[in-house]
Amino acid sequence: FPLQKQNCQEDASQLKLGPDFEKAQCLLNSEVIILLEHHQMSANEDSGTELSNIFQKTLQYVQHFSRYKNKTAVKEVRSLLTAKNLDEFQIAALANLCPETPEETKALIPTLADRLSDAELNEILKDLSSFRRFE
Repeated sequence: FPLQKQNCQEDASQLKLGPDFEKAQCLLNSEVIILLEHHQMSANEDSGTELSNIFQKTLQYVQHFSRYKNKTAVKEVRSLLTAKNLDEFQIAALANLCPETPEETKALIPTLADRLSDAELNEILKDLSSFRRFE
C-alpha cells in the first residue's frame, strides 16, 4: 500500500502538493495563453510546423476560462497576489477561480482561511474584480 502512504503526504487543502511541486511556479490561465500564443506565432512563422490537436484544445480551454485579457492586467494580478506573500498554488487558484466572497474563497482554497482575514480577502477580491472589469 505505498500509494496510500503517498496520498497521506499529499493534500492540496493543506498545500502539501508533493515533491514535484515544491519549487514549481503555478501559472494563471492567462499566463498560459500568453505562452501558447507565442508558441503558435512561432509555429506559424515556420510554415512546416503543425500544432497538435491537444495544443489547440489546451489553447481553447485556457482562452475560455481566462479571466484577464491583456498582458498588463496579467502582470498586475500576479504582482498584487505575490505582494501578499501567498504560495504559488494560492496565487493561481485565486486568479483562476475568481471567487466573489471571502466565504467562497475559503471554501475553494482552505489554506487561505488561516492566512488572511475576511477584510484582507475582500480587498483582494475587489482588486481582482477591477482587473477583470477594466480591460
